[in-house]
Amino acid sequence: MSSSSAAVRYRSTTNACKLCTPLGACLAFSGIEGAVPFLHGSQGCSTYIRRYLISHFSEPMDIASSSFGESATVFGGGENLKLGLDNVTAKYAPQLIGVATTGLTETIGDDVPRYVREYTLERGTEGGPHIVSVSTPSYAGTHAEGFHAAVRAVVAALAEGGETGDHVNLLPGLLSPADLRYLKAAAAAFGLPEVMLPDYSQTLDGPSVAEYHKIPEGGTPIGGIQSMGCARATLEMQFVGEGEATAGELLKTAFGVPNYQVGLPIGIRQTDRLFAALEEISGRPTPHDYQLERGRAIDAYVDGHKYVFGKRAIVYGEEDLVIGLTSLLAEIGVEPVLCASGGESGHFAERIAAVAPELPSNPQIAEGADFYEIAQAAEELRPDLLIGHSKGYGIARKLEAPLIRVGFPIHDRLGGQQLLHVGYAGAHELFLRIANAVIEHKQGSSSVGYSYM
Repeated sequence: MSSSSAAVRYRSTTNACKLCTPLGACLAFSGIEGAVPFLHGSQGCSTYIRRYLISHFSEPMDIASSSFGESATVFGGGENLKLGLDNVTAKYAPQLIGVATTGLTETIGDDVPRYVREYTLERGTEGGPHIVSVSTPSYAGTHAEGFHAAVRAVVAALAEGGETGDHVNLLPGLLSPADLRYLKAAAAAFGLPEVMLPDYSQTLDGPSVAEYHKIPEGGTPIGGIQSMGCARATLEMQFVGEGEATAGELLKTAFGVPNYQVGLPIGIRQTDRLFAALEEISGRPTPHDYQLERGRAIDAYVDGHKYVFGKRAIVYGEEDLVIGLTSLLAEIGVEPVLCASGGESGHFAERIAAVAPELPSNPQIAEGADFYEIAQAAEELRPDLLIGHSKGYGIARKLEAPLIRVGFPIHDRLGGQQLLHVGYAGAHELFLRIANAVIEHKQGSSSVGYSYM
C-alpha cells in the first residue's frame, strides 16, 4: 500500500442510524393534496420505501417508478421518466407529481430538471399536474434531509407573492400525524389560519373507508402552497436548519415573509418558544386551555421527578428529534450520556449544548453514527434507558434496558403514527412514558416485586 492510499480513512456503515434521502422526499410529497410520489430509478427503490412507510404508518401507499432496466442505466432514463409521467397522469389524474432521484440516476448523471422541462414542452401543461423534481441521491444525506429538500423544492416551484394575508405558514419538519394535528389546532386557537407543508395528518393516518382511493384524501392544497409567499409569517420547526437555505428562508428572501425558526417544540421549554412566536404573530395571549395544558405537564414532572432524576439515557434518531428530546430530558432530570444521529449537519453538537445548558456534564455526541458504534458505546456507558425508534431494539434487548419508542420508523409496535411528541401535551405524554418505563423495569427486575409505589 502506498503512503498516499494508507492515509485515506476507510469507514463502513453497519446498520445505519438513518434512512435514505428519497424516502424522506416521498414522505414529504405524500403530504400534498392530490400528489403522487415518483422515484426516478429502479423498481426496487420504490418497493423498499413503500415497505418502510406502510409498516410505520399502517396505511396503503403508492410510489410510482420509472423502472430502470439495463438499457436505461447505460443510455439514460429520460424516456422511462416521460413514459412513467404519462402513465401516472392517466391512471391517477394527480394534481402534482413529486419526482425524486435515486442513487442510480444520480450516479449516471441523469439531468432530471431538463427531462421535466422537455416533458412539459412536448406534452403541454394545460390541465396537467404540476411536476416538481428534487435531487435526492440515496448514497448521500439522510431521510430528514430528503424530506426538507422536497419541501424546499415544492415551495420554490409553486409559492407566489402578493398582498399579505392573515394566514401563517407552518413548516413542521418530520413529525407524526398526531403532531401535525396538534400544531394546526394550536395555530387555530390563536385565530391564525394556517398552511402546513407537508400535511400528511390525514393522508397517512386516515379513517377506514369502504372504497380504496388511489390518492388518499387530505394533504396541503396546491392553492395553499401557492399562497405561501403572501403569508403573515412562517413558523419553521428545525434546529439544524437554522441559518441554512431552508424553505422558510427561501420564502423570506423571495417574498419578504418573516421566518420564525423555533425548533421542534418538544418539552415545555421548546414549546414555550413556539407559543411565544404565536403570541407575537397573532397579538393574542396563549389561550387558557393551553395554559392549563402546560400546568398539567409541570404537575406531572413534579409528581414523577423522583422516579427519573439521575437516570442515564442514550438518545438516537434524526438530529432535530434528538435535539428536542435532549431538551426535554434535561428539564426532567434525565442525563443523556450519548446523543447519536446518522445525520452530519455539522450543527448537532452546538445545538445540543444550546438547548440543554443545565446538564451536569456534556453528553457524548455521535454524528454520522451507525448502530454498530452506538452498541459499542452502550456497552461502556450502560444506560438506564434508550430513547429512539425501533432499530435500536436489539441494543436495548442486549442491555436489558427499556426502550422508549419515538420518531420514525416504529415497526414493532402499533400506533407509531399516532404518538404525540410536540407541545405541552406531548411533553406530558413523553414524560409519563419515560417514567413508567423506568418504574416497570425496576418492578420487573425486583426479586420480590411490588404493587404499590
